[in-house]
Amino acid sequence: MEGLFNSPIILKLQEFGQKLGANTFVSALQSSMMGCMGFIMCGSVFQIITALLNAVGGVSATSELYLVLYAPYNFTMGLIGLWITIRLAEAYAKNLGVKSPITSAVEAGAFFVLVATFDLGCLELGSVFSLDGGMTFLGSTGMFVGFIVAFITVRIDYFCQVKNIKIPMPDVCPPSLVNGMAAIIPSTLNAVLWLGISFLCAKYVPEGIFNAMYTHNFAGLFMSLLAAPLAALTSTPGMFVLILFATLMWCFGIHGTMLLISVLMAPLMEATAINGQIMADALAAGKTLAEGRELLQFFPVALFGAMAVCGGTGNTLPLCIFGLRAKSEQIRTVSKIGILPGWFGINEPVTFGMPIMYNPILCIPYILNCQLVAVITLLGYKLHIIYPGHIYNGALLPMGFAQVITTLRPIQFLWDYAMLIPAGLVWYPFFKAYDKQLYEQEQLAMDEDDED
Repeated sequence: MEGLFNSPIILKLQEFGQKLGANTFVSALQSSMMGCMGFIMCGSVFQIITALLNAVGGVSATSELYLVLYAPYNFTMGLIGLWITIRLAEAYAKNLGVKSPITSAVEAGAFFVLVATFDLGCLELGSVFSLDGGMTFLGSTGMFVGFIVAFITVRIDYFCQVKNIKIPMPDVCPPSLVNGMAAIIPSTLNAVLWLGISFLCAKYVPEGIFNAMYTHNFAGLFMSLLAAPLAALTSTPGMFVLILFATLMWCFGIHGTMLLISVLMAPLMEATAINGQIMADALAAGKTLAEGRELLQFFPVALFGAMAVCGGTGNTLPLCIFGLRAKSEQIRTVSKIGILPGWFGINEPVTFGMPIMYNPILCIPYILNCQLVAVITLLGYKLHIIYPGHIYNGALLPMGFAQVITTLRPIQFLWDYAMLIPAGLVWYPFFKAYDKQLYEQEQLAMDEDDED
């Protein structure tokens, strides 16, 4: 195993990861994601509480108590695209040497809200925000659009600063006033750019291009163009392509899971309904549950769950388990924080805390383990080790519980935990390489602090 850690491929990945992390924008992106861990964990805690109340306490998802307790999640993780865009713009502006990074952060946040919620129909009714789901893009679904907005907004601010394009102010004026006045021209340029793009998308892009789930604006167009070619890939080979695409998108900060859900929700519900009817007919004919299961149809869309069976998208729970014994303080801390949410399928603490996005060493096992788990899951269905669900479940539940609820087969509870083994086998060598890299960086930083 030691030879694998020191192999040319792993060493090249480490070198590439270090170079990528040294890039001014990527380093700002990674620091902004890690800086949002407080928001992420706060949202995760309340999400777990509501899930437990729903599963154990019988609290309906439409009850007042549930909705109140779920509100912190909506305003933390539900708006994570906005918070990361703001932090990213500030960090990137600092890296470039922009004089007022906080101004750039506010600009980026404002213009991200503009492109994510712009809706001509709402404007005609006198409303600021979309009335038809436009707020969705302020969360992780529109996060990559936020990266684009932050990058371009800060670059325009930096360009104006370098070219001295500003309203001149006397030297005796307070710095805050000088910076505020200097922001007028770049802010106006950004406003014209993002408003123009949003208006053109809403007014002139044909309606048929937009996914039915998305508002007609720049963010909706971007996500629709990504989702459009995926609709036909519901065969067994196609599902492997979809899982590859979704995990790859996550590595670049695009919510690949949400893209898949928009494409696969209808066939998922249809498959469950067909099998539900098959089971109902079997029971009506006097057959037992076990006999009815043998009649259920396998639909390739069932493989969708293979990419999130243990720890959320990317099956990241094994990474948390390994991380509890990591040498790196960062990995140990994130693993301790992420292991309980991971059991509930909430992997944002790991995705943002390690981080996995824009991290080649962790992106590779993130993608590969899902393919392996999908292959094993397919074999499980074909060999009748596991059976398709015939009861629909949309609740957030701990590992294994959804398997029991959707199939009424208690033994199927163990399947999710069995998948920790193949997923872990893929994660382990890359975890060791990343742990070694971070530990060396942490030791170097400690040595430098001691010298100071």
